[in-house]
Amino acid sequence: MRQLTALDAQFLSVESATTAAHVAGVAVFDPSSSPSGGLTREALLTLLRERLHLAAPLRMRLADVPFGLDRPYWIDDPDVDLGAHVHETTLPAPGGEGELAAYVADVHARRLDRRRPLWEAHLIHGLAGGRVALYMKVHHCAIDGVTGSEILTALLDPSPQPRLVEAPAPASPSPAPPQPPGLLAMLAGAITRTIVQPVEALCSLARAAADLDAIPVLSALPDARLVAQAARALAGDPRRLPETPPLAAPRTPFNGPISAARAVAFGSVPLAEVRRVARAFGMGPNDVVMTLCASALRRWLLAHDALPDRPLVAAVPVALRATAASPGAADGRVGNRISAMITPLATDVARPGERLAAVRAALGAAKRRFAVSHRSWLDDVCAMVPNAFAALATPLVFRLAGVAGAGVNLVVSNVPGPRRPLYLCGARMLSYHPLSVVTDATGGISITCASYDDRLDFGVVVCPTRVPDVWSVTGHLREAMDELVALLDEAPPHGNPGRESPEEREEPEGRQEKVPA
Repeated sequence: MRQLTALDAQFLSVESATTAAHVAGVAVFDPSSSPSGGLTREALLTLLRERLHLAAPLRMRLADVPFGLDRPYWIDDPDVDLGAHVHETTLPAPGGEGELAAYVADVHARRLDRRRPLWEAHLIHGLAGGRVALYMKVHHCAIDGVTGSEILTALLDPSPQPRLVEAPAPASPSPAPPQPPGLLAMLAGAITRTIVQPVEALCSLARAAADLDAIPVLSALPDARLVAQAARALAGDPRRLPETPPLAAPRTPFNGPISAARAVAFGSVPLAEVRRVARAFGMGPNDVVMTLCASALRRWLLAHDALPDRPLVAAVPVALRATAASPGAADGRVGNRISAMITPLATDVARPGERLAAVRAALGAAKRRFAVSHRSWLDDVCAMVPNAFAALATPLVFRLAGVAGAGVNLVVSNVPGPRRPLYLCGARMLSYHPLSVVTDATGGISITCASYDDRLDFGVVVCPTRVPDVWSVTGHLREAMDELVALLDEAPPHGNPGRESPEEREEPEGRQEKVPA
């Protein structure tokens, strides 16, 4: 049993009638490689029963503190009713991407039932060519990009023949199933936290002040950089802060109050093309990914006569924990250890080559600043607010942020994934499209991508009242990739095309998470 952190609890508090705070993924499989020639709900349930001990977030449920006086607790639920979490459906003909996206968008818009462990899986039949899809969502309070990847690794295999998984160690006999902490214990903990909350808030404020000029909205305050430098000096850190570009997010059609509806779209580009551009221009794949997003958003805004004269500002989630060495090491991991980099996207730069250079420079500046920051500003901002107040105020604050002007225009996440084919119950995974969260405060669009095998798969989630033509965004991503490849024939490379850059070799989780966190 453990208590949610302030950041984890914030992901619960942000939910409202128009906002669902889970992350998800859509995997498409070819069941012809399965020994049985198919992928069924029964096979998936059997797999989950065998491997549930490898994925702690799938077997944890919430225990709320009375009256919301304190953050909830996680308790292990050894008797998860898998049948209530795993659903099955068949798409209407012709079973194309449009039908798949419509079903996924409808499910993605629904909030999870907090009375159970916070996840759902939907096995989707009826896709063209006999393919099968699996949509799976988990609440963001339970996972970040690393733990999400570990869940995927726990369920998938490197060959059509499922690997043998060691059964969990027998639990010691217990006279009764696990129970949430008692009422008196919860209230005692709430009272204690109430007493120490002012001290914790002051400590969090001091840490956050040291990065004031890198936090959305707050960075626009007068002399934010001077305040940040003074706070670091008072804390005994006299180092000069790396320069950060202006982080004032312009108003766009993406930003404003959102509705409860969602629309999603999928797209892919060859990973070889991303790496080719990265090698040729002496940069990392993350720089290329961010340029693709900047170019696609610029094209969409131009088509809607809404391109601002300032660059869009993106929040890039960053994972702070290392990936587990094996699926079994994921046991016990639950919750988030993430931060975020804030960076301009150079959507105001017209020439593709100059845009690529501008995105690389801005992201490099964000990385340099992140390297010397406390990296905890996201946790610190959440920790300043008592849980009882946060649960009531957060939806209203986010709504007002959408009306008054967002701190960022959108969230962009990039999760490095496996470079070899993976299998579920023997069925080969053809693609994996991650999907994330949209909110009033962070924009009515989010772009998430994951590398897998020889592809870079994108998942775009939007509020359709803000972005009515979501499929045009994935089309613009493909056009942006073609644009960058064309640059290779127009200009000499700036790097050594025969060698990978250090960033490309490492492709670290956490430059853009996924997330992603």
